[in-house]
Amino acid sequence: MKWYLLWVLSLWTLAFIDLSRSEYSFEELIAEESFLSYLDEEAVSPGANCLTVPLTLIPGAVCLDGKPPGYHLLSGFGLGANSWVIHLEGSGWRNNIRTCVFRKTTRPGSSKFMEKQLNFTGILRNKPEENPGSYNWNRVRVRYWDGDSFAGEGYDEANELYFRRKRIWSVAMEELMSKGMSNANQALLSGCSAGGLAFILHCDEFKALFPATTKVKCLSDAGLFLDATNVAGGRTLRDMYEGVVTLQGVQKNLPSRCTSQKDPTSCLFPQNLVSNIKTPMFLLNATYDAWQVDQSLISSIADPHGLWHDCKYPHSPIETVVYKFLFRSLPIRDAATWYENDLVVEARQLQCLSQIGSLTEHPLKLLTAQRTNL
Repeated sequence: MKWYLLWVLSLWTLAFIDLSRSEYSFEELIAEESFLSYLDEEAVSPGANCLTVPLTLIPGAVCLDGKPPGYHLLSGFGLGANSWVIHLEGSGWRNNIRTCVFRKTTRPGSSKFMEKQLNFTGILRNKPEENPGSYNWNRVRVRYWDGDSFAGEGYDEANELYFRRKRIWSVAMEELMSKGMSNANQALLSGCSAGGLAFILHCDEFKALFPATTKVKCLSDAGLFLDATNVAGGRTLRDMYEGVVTLQGVQKNLPSRCTSQKDPTSCLFPQNLVSNIKTPMFLLNATYDAWQVDQSLISSIADPHGLWHDCKYPHSPIETVVYKFLFRSLPIRDAATWYENDLVVEARQLQCLSQIGSLTEHPLKLLTAQRTNL
């Protein structure tokens, strides 16, 4: 299957790029920023057999390089004319000046380099046989322009870097409300990977946009990034998040219910956030998240001699045993106690299942008409 092959390619590419390090070679930066994930590949491929949706730029906010941000909107029709699904794109994080300076010259950092047309896949598809729950809704994909999960607020004058992701979120929501979302009878906020974390940060804020009569729910896909110990005993992802919080001014936009009790870096981890979210949520994650294995648990900085190298990839001889050791002892085991939310942990090592191909291809068939109906 096309998406499976693309995912395998994406996983092998990630093996050579370690996001936990503070320094990249120029070649690594080029490879990492120009690489299309299996999701992006389907979204930008001219032969993806999906409806192509143009980019709309938004005034009032800026990307990392100062250019305007944007979104893709496909209007709903029929019974879905007053229903909305807003998808927050993901594209990792940036925790130092050097990587941010490079990113502003690439597709995730500037609308100047971003695709002007995008295919709508997964939960955004317009075919009822492939997306029975929301094929006729108003569907929006908000692009990811810097590297802070829609939470940054700051400016680096020396390098002309605009950390205005929180402002992008605000003006995007204002724009969509003016486009008719204010009249929605039901609305779903979704996000994938870093966008899935953004969803967790903004779920209640999204709910507050609407009157009490509007049914609002949130879907986090592959957003359960864990404050886990790597194979060397360190905390790769925590170190990265600490840099993001410090560099991009994220602290001021983190939930006060968390920061009043924990340090700001801890308040980027979903395990410390979801219990305080009041809006109904649906959490979807792979049992063994391929990205977290490669970039957090068995990063090259944690395993410089490659002793765990063969354990990173699907179908390796000891993969199952190792992944159970790495993941089943992590905080995800406590997810059932997180408020009254739905949690589905998919056995496959994939990210962003709600954005892959046809929703009816999934073993879970998780976003059928019954699931998506708010």
